[in-house]
Amino acid sequence: MKIISVETPPIVNDGTTIFQVLENALPIIEEGSIVAVTSKIVSICEGRIVPVEEIDKKELVIQQSDLYLPDTLSNYGFQFTVTNNTLIPMAGIDESNGEGYYILWPKDPQASANQIRKYLKELHSLQNVGVVITDSTCQPLRRGTTGISLAHSGFLALRNYIGEPDIFGRPLGVTQANIAGGLAAASVLAMGEGAEQTPLCVMTDLTTIVFQDHDPTQDELAETRISLQEDLFAPILAAVDWSKGKRSN
Repeated sequence: MKIISVETPPIVNDGTTIFQVLENALPIIEEGSIVAVTSKIVSICEGRIVPVEEIDKKELVIQQSDLYLPDTLSNYGFQFTVTNNTLIPMAGIDESNGEGYYILWPKDPQASANQIRKYLKELHSLQNVGVVITDSTCQPLRRGTTGISLAHSGFLALRNYIGEPDIFGRPLGVTQANIAGGLAAASVLAMGEGAEQTPLCVMTDLTTIVFQDHDPTQDELAETRISLQEDLFAPILAAVDWSKGKRSN
């Protein structure tokens, strides 16, 4: 796999669309490529920003989350939330590189990923092209952030190994590789987390990716999600008293 990060001018709320950003910044996209786009520039282009003086951030987190925990439970004053079926601090709301704005997640990351894929496919006359919308988060018991996928389009997000033999012929019982998540982690590493101004990545030589010439179906999306009760970490996630947020689905 090859990854090339792509530099852009600062993306601000000036009416520029994400499609204009992509057309101006991206090189020619080859057949069988995947383009990673940080959720931050998608949100800015969609106007998903709120002036910091307009609302208390804690209330904004409650508005944008499905479930949340009070900041008093955190050593660092963070509210942990479940937002769009993702465990994430502060409902994914960010202030970095926001120039006085809170930057929310895209309203519908999956719809945004589908639209970007359609645009790139038509612009570059492609049959197979994928899109990943990324953000970064932290992992329990590990310092630092890693990239995660908020939405994908144009390829299978999971590689199912269940029933396949390992190198000694023993059938695998539970293993599924999170392809979208792995691509997001690699691309966020390449894009950086600070002032690099590289909110885009192009990934090529993806020999193990199964491309699809359609948006992910509802059944395919459902396969990527696990309910809180069914999750491997349910003993931890269900042991706290979640409050219901105000995010509208």
